[in-house]
Amino acid sequence: MAASTMRLLAILELLQSRQEMTGTEIAERLNVDPRSVRRYIKALQDMGVPIEGERGRYGAYRLDRGFKLPPMMFTEDEAVALTLGLMVIRAFQFPIDLISVAGALAKIERVMPEALLNRTMALQETIHFNYVMPPTYVRSTVVRTLTTAMQHGQRLKVQYLSWKDKSTDRMFDPYGIVFHEGWWYVAGYCHLRQDLRTFRIDRIQLVEQAEGSFVRPVDFDAVAHVSKSLSDPTGIASVEVLFMTSLDEAKRSIPAELGSLEMVDKGVMFRRPAYRLEWVAPILLSVDFPIRIIQPPELKTMIQELGKKAMKMVDTANGQNRGMPTQAANTRSDCA
Repeated sequence: MAASTMRLLAILELLQSRQEMTGTEIAERLNVDPRSVRRYIKALQDMGVPIEGERGRYGAYRLDRGFKLPPMMFTEDEAVALTLGLMVIRAFQFPIDLISVAGALAKIERVMPEALLNRTMALQETIHFNYVMPPTYVRSTVVRTLTTAMQHGQRLKVQYLSWKDKSTDRMFDPYGIVFHEGWWYVAGYCHLRQDLRTFRIDRIQLVEQAEGSFVRPVDFDAVAHVSKSLSDPTGIASVEVLFMTSLDEAKRSIPAELGSLEMVDKGVMFRRPAYRLEWVAPILLSVDFPIRIIQPPELKTMIQELGKKAMKMVDTANGQNRGMPTQAANTRSDCA
C-alpha cells in the first residue's frame, strides 16, 4: 500500500513538472510496466485528480492547467478517519481549542479532491452525537501544560480544589491523562501526600512549572490506576445498595461502569464510591425490582426527594388537565 501511494504521488509530481508525458516515459521513470501506469492514472482520476489522456501509440497524459499538487493526499479511508476524529473531538468537547479543530478540518477539506470532499461533507451532514457531557469545562491550556510536563519530566505546582471545596497547593509529577466516564483525570505522584494520586482536571485551578524534574515509571498503567482509585478512593465513603433480584437482572439494569455487583444471601449488593450521587439516584429509580439502601443516608434522602418531586409534577399536570377535552385520539407517535 505504501509503495503504491508513493508511485501515485510520483506520477503527480512528474505530470506537474511537465506539460505532458507518455505512459512509456512514466513507466521508465518509475521502473514499472505501462499497464501499471494506466492503473495508477485510473486510480488518480477516480480520486478526482483532473488528468487527461490521449489514446494511441503516441498518446500522452497531462494535468489540467492550474491544478497544483496539494501538500497532502489522502485515501478515502484516511479522509474518513480524520474527519470522524475531528468531529468526535468537537462533539465531545475534548480539551482542545474548537477554533483549532475547525481550522484543521478546513485545511484538510481544502486539499481534498472533489470526490473525497463530497464524502467527508456527507459524513458531517449525516452523523450526529447524542451524549450527555459533564457540566464542567476542561481548559485546553491546563491539558497542554500537563502533557508538556509529562513529555519533558518537568515537575509542576498545582492548586487543586477537592470534592469538599478545599483548595490546596502541592508539587505534582504527572504520569498520564485518562478520559473516564465523561470526565478527564490526571494521575501522578503527589509530593504533598507522598503517594500516587488521581486528580480531576476540571478542578485544577492553577498549574505552572516548578523546580525539579522526574522520570515516569516505565510500567505505570494510567488507565488501571485511575479506574482503581475511582472505585476505591481515599477518604470517600461507599455506596451500598441491596438489589432484591438475580445477578443477571441486576447486570441488565445497571451499567457496568457505574459500580460493582456481588451476590449475597438476600440478593445482589451494588457498591461504588459515594460521589456523583446525583447520577446514581435516577438510575436506581429506574430499576424494576425492590432495593434497600444500606449507605450513605444522603442517597436515600436524594431518592426520596426525587420521588416527591415526581409526584408533585404529576399532581400539577393532572390539575391542569381537569376539564380539558382529551386529544389522545389525534396523537400519533413516531415510535408506534
